[in-house]
Amino acid sequence: MPTKFLLKALFASLLIAFSAAPASAQAPEIRMDLSGRWVINDELSDNTDDQVEEAIEAGGGKGGRGFFNRQEDFYRGGPPEHELYDRISYDDVLTIEVNEPELRFTYEDNFQRVFYSDGRRRRASATGFYSEGGTDFSTGLFEDNSLVVEGRPRDGGFTIETYTLESSGNRLRIEMTIQPDSFREPIELVRYFDRAE
Repeated sequence: MPTKFLLKALFASLLIAFSAAPASAQAPEIRMDLSGRWVINDELSDNTDDQVEEAIEAGGGKGGRGFFNRQEDFYRGGPPEHELYDRISYDDVLTIEVNEPELRFTYEDNFQRVFYSDGRRRRASATGFYSEGGTDFSTGLFEDNSLVVEGRPRDGGFTIETYTLESSGNRLRIEMTIQPDSFREPIELVRYFDRAE
């Protein structure tokens, strides 16, 4: 009888241990854990200038940095309609506030990007475009424990950004496809941010 009791107890404890293991190994819930202040992890992130130059050359252009010119943020800047591209690919600090359906991303120099995760679309009309002037527009969607954001910068290009959490919610991974209207090939870029709080 004691052996039978011990076997039942052992089986029950193993069952509990194995059923609890997947729950503790699950990825953090992005809706709950995305908010916060995030700081770039340069060691893990792609170099933005390298990725921009790769896209320029893939499109048949000639990169402008050269072997000896390794100035940081070489390709940053340009016309005002490229500001969103610069912010998502070069800024080293990102503050995210989630108040569904509203999401507010604040980049360096207090550049704010507000968008919604409830499927709202941009209202467009013949007169609306001219009265608003060309403005950046983004929309987001939570999908499979990630946030997918589509951006429409003022130049007519687009961005697709996929935000996921790693390291128990302490690391933010952003995979980006950036397609300025003036580029023949997209910029493919992965950036990692560490939670600052």
